[in-house]
Amino acid sequence: MPTVLRKYGIRFHFYGSDMDEPPHINASGQGGKAKVWLSSVEFAEHQGFKSSDLKRILEVASEHRNELLEAWDEFFKSISGK
Repeated sequence: MPTVLRKYGIRFHFYGSDMDEPPHINASGQGGKAKVWLSSVEFAEHQGFKSSDLKRILEVASEHRNELLEAWDEFFKSISGK
């Protein structure tokens, strides 16, 4: 589960088991966890975060969207062998 980015005390990362899902980033920290779709930059799910943290997560995902998509492609190519 590689960490792609850390910002505002929140860790943005992937799970290897997510290979068959559309590109997304997982966020965890400060007692919460969330999953953000990268195509539309919206939450797939979230729990435990304050509303201010949720806003920041979407801002970070939007601001770093291209970087996150590149990291997604690189990571899943490396584990799939393609």
